[in-house]
Amino acid sequence: MLQVPFIRENKELVIERLAKRNIDATQMINDVITFDEDRRRLQTELDNTLAESNTLSKEIGNLYKSGEAQKANLLKEKTSQLKDASKELSEDLNNKVEALKELLYKIPNVPHDVVPRGNSELDNEEIFKAGVIPKLHNGALPHWELAKKYDIIDFELGNKITGAGFPVYKGKGARLQRALIAYFLDKNTAAGYTEYQLPLMVNEASAFGTGQLPDKEGQMYHVTEDNLYLIPTAEVPGTNIFRDVVLNENELPVGITGYTPCFRREAGSYGAHVRGLNRLHQFDKVEIIRVEHPTKSYKALDGMIDHVKDILKELKLPYRILRLCGGDTSFAASLTYDFEVFSTAQDRWLEISSVSNFETFQANRLKLRFKNSDGKNELAHTLNGSSLALPRVLAGILENYQTEDGILVPEVLQPYTGFKIIN
Repeated sequence: MLQVPFIRENKELVIERLAKRNIDATQMINDVITFDEDRRRLQTELDNTLAESNTLSKEIGNLYKSGEAQKANLLKEKTSQLKDASKELSEDLNNKVEALKELLYKIPNVPHDVVPRGNSELDNEEIFKAGVIPKLHNGALPHWELAKKYDIIDFELGNKITGAGFPVYKGKGARLQRALIAYFLDKNTAAGYTEYQLPLMVNEASAFGTGQLPDKEGQMYHVTEDNLYLIPTAEVPGTNIFRDVVLNENELPVGITGYTPCFRREAGSYGAHVRGLNRLHQFDKVEIIRVEHPTKSYKALDGMIDHVKDILKELKLPYRILRLCGGDTSFAASLTYDFEVFSTAQDRWLEISSVSNFETFQANRLKLRFKNSDGKNELAHTLNGSSLALPRVLAGILENYQTEDGILVPEVLQPYTGFKIIN
């Protein structure tokens, strides 16, 4: 959530940067400033009314003590009027504060200066590419056909048990999935991230804290009886560890990692581009999350990018990095880089990671602060990244490592799988 003082002091900049998201935020920003002016006016009136009431109460007490009951009773009538006025002002103030908060919840984060303008993924900027795209044998198959051929993922069984988008991993497919999770976690903990095992459901406050609500309410599975949400990513419970927390400056940075299943409704997704593992309602992901000092968060973002690059280098998968345009950047992010693996069998790029800096946007919602060197509380910066999302990484391995004799296992994963080939 944007801070009101920042909006007031940088009104034109905020409107200009939000235009990168293809949003004309002029009216919303003007409303924020108007609501805040009304809030401050009501607060001043309420403070003055309460102060006057307190002064009269003391004066009434003194009059009673001095035996001037008649004067005291006259003043009591005025204090009664002041109490009624203060009650009305308090209600008006609470309504204005709530209206301001609801408006702020609807305004996305301000894109970083380097974020390009654009409407969709077609306008994202490729900034890096690495790895060799393999030349596959004649008759090479997409991963959903490989899964059936080697009996390692059963999409039809998942459809029977639950529905489309809930695959069942079997045999060496399940073992390879588990190997990837263990490998990702080992890489992350070796890089200094502390491993957490996190809840798979969160309450409404947590979903608001990281920006999933109200923006992505329709994309989350909602347990209505208990008003809980199945997590769309470990970012939500992981970042909410720090909700309403004040850290000491010397505790920064904080880095955590966790593996969780993730759940996303993503209704209305059809066609060949979402077949197999390309888009699921339930999938596994390992996440990295950082809480950083504001002056160091972009250096930390670069470090997270290098960390994911190192994983993909070890997996020997061809990949590229995109800087997302304003129209494709998530609601809460200020700057996002996507990693995509090239699927040779499908002849297309598959997104496998997003690494983002949210600056103070989530921290303001979460009330996540640190005590700076002056002893004052200051909002921290939050960052997160997929390290990595498994379905499309697995799809990339199955397709790019396939041979006429079977699917080879990347060398770095073989100690985890216990086998070198799926055949």
